[in-house]
Amino acid sequence: MEGRRLIEAILNDDDFDRFGLYEYFWPETTERWVAQGYPVDDAGKPVDPEVHFGFDLRACGGWFDHFPIRGYREVVSETDEWEAVRNGAGAVLKYWKHRSGTPEHVEFRMTSREVWEADYRPHLLSTDPLRLKLPEDREALARGRRDGRWTFFGHVFLWETMRPSLGDVCMYESYALDPGWVRDYHEVHLEFFRSHFGLLFEKAGMPDAVTIYEDLAYRNGLFVSPRMLRDSLLPYYVELVAWFHSLGLRVHFHSCGNVTEALPLIVEAGFDSLNPMEVKAGCDLGSFVRDYGDRLAFVGGFDVRVLETNDGATIQSSVGAHLEAMKRIGARYVFASDHSIPPSVSYDAYRWALEAFWRTAGR
Repeated sequence: MEGRRLIEAILNDDDFDRFGLYEYFWPETTERWVAQGYPVDDAGKPVDPEVHFGFDLRACGGWFDHFPIRGYREVVSETDEWEAVRNGAGAVLKYWKHRSGTPEHVEFRMTSREVWEADYRPHLLSTDPLRLKLPEDREALARGRRDGRWTFFGHVFLWETMRPSLGDVCMYESYALDPGWVRDYHEVHLEFFRSHFGLLFEKAGMPDAVTIYEDLAYRNGLFVSPRMLRDSLLPYYVELVAWFHSLGLRVHFHSCGNVTEALPLIVEAGFDSLNPMEVKAGCDLGSFVRDYGDRLAFVGGFDVRVLETNDGATIQSSVGAHLEAMKRIGARYVFASDHSIPPSVSYDAYRWALEAFWRTAGR
């Protein structure tokens, strides 16, 4: 069964002949794998792993510029190892130059309703085609369709626009102390995302799904209470998901960390599937499937620390056991790690995991 038909069947809980397959990779991972035999393209760059491994899903872009001042990027300071960059929301974040990692928060300008209303809100009130990467997204979507893959666009939404705009402290304080500002911020961004996704669909074409990336949790649980998520975020998730559904799209939700307490809200919002269910943060995929498997499909949940052992026997037995457990509980499931593949996992280690997948994934 080709990827597109397979993922549709999994989401619909129709007859499907095997589990799906997908994965995320750190950029450094495939670069390091080249020395281990991973293929490169004509320009000497690592081949796209989604293509190389024949995954059932294909990411096709969608990451338009969402900061208020479009295209703004000011390097405030830098060394050989890192650079501090001011973004289009006035915030300075510090990034590693040669490796992935969470950016350090340095300073923020959008720390009051007055600054938001005067300097940033007006930039978000119109639909700007120059925010989109239309040629790249159009070609990626066409390529994914030709290959028979389940195609999706992706983007952050409210939580992950606020953090690099206001900073954590101001964001949390504002949720509690100035909910009127938060509501206005969310309402403006909801319309901004609908209008720009609408333009993207019109000009680049319709994918099968959209993935919303909102890291609501860390290793010990949610960043804020379930009640605050329900009061402050859920209504906008419901509206966005309903709009995507009205266009015939499925909607996937991604959140790192321990999202256990958010599962009822994710289901209530209408999302179709969840990723990545971090084992090391305390997520229990088996419990998630038993409690919510009639309403959610799941992408991920395999402990990447097993792959980091780089031991073939351990990896293959663990992958096989994991998939058999998913079969026993009737999971609507796409096999992937519980976050992404770091460079500490060897090329051979990942291929051993895939060998075990193809031996075990059939139903």
